[in-house]
Amino acid sequence: MKTLIVHAHPEPKSLNGALKDLAVSTLEAAGHEVRVSDLYAMGWKAVVDAEDYGPQASNPLKVALDSGRAFEAGTLSADVLAEQEKLLWADTIIFQFPLWWYSMPAILKGWVDRVFTYRFAYGVGEHSATKYGERFGEGTLAGRRALLSVTVGGPESHYAARGINGPIDDLLFPFQHGILYYPGVEVLPPFVLYGADRLTEEAYPGIAEAWKRRLLTLESTGPIAFRPQNFGDYELPSLLLKEGLEPAGRQGFGLHVRG
Repeated sequence: MKTLIVHAHPEPKSLNGALKDLAVSTLEAAGHEVRVSDLYAMGWKAVVDAEDYGPQASNPLKVALDSGRAFEAGTLSADVLAEQEKLLWADTIIFQFPLWWYSMPAILKGWVDRVFTYRFAYGVGEHSATKYGERFGEGTLAGRRALLSVTVGGPESHYAARGINGPIDDLLFPFQHGILYYPGVEVLPPFVLYGADRLTEEAYPGIAEAWKRRLLTLESTGPIAFRPQNFGDYELPSLLLKEGLEPAGRQGFGLHVRG
């Protein structure tokens, strides 16, 4: 297995840093190839601008069209091209990050914004009255799997179905479904570590053991059963879920998960 770890925490000695290092050592010891994109250590530029798209960038800048043109011409900036190559190399992608303000750190969102360009991660396939592109289960990154490893400051009850912060599955839905499943990546259930700000050193060995178990079962763990776009669950061209397919009582994001 070839695994890319995308790590987004500014402190190497943090819990996130320890989990990233443990993932590298565990997977390599099991015979896997591992590459790491440590975004803070790399000094990753988190903002999209014309420099990403080479000398032919339009003025005024048209981000989607310019990114697609530069991708097809091979004139994306070198750092973006390197990350796209890593994604195409990988069988599995692990994202290691803290949940900050109900989302990923800005540097990680900037990685997505710059690397998931038009014609690479979206805007592919047939667009017609009967098919709205190859996405949500199809696309350039189909055949790969991803896992979010997320540290959360608050206790688990705050992120339960009735918790004040909202269900963790809802908070992660934009990343898991909207960013990863969109270009075809199958997404495994996340590894979520609650109460991260209050963890003691004594608690870490148990956490490390649980993380090792998840890492060593990556290949046997089933993905979240997100509904594919083009295989009968949605009306076309409206892309509304067909009547009668929703499980009883389910609403919102949960409609887009089978079972």
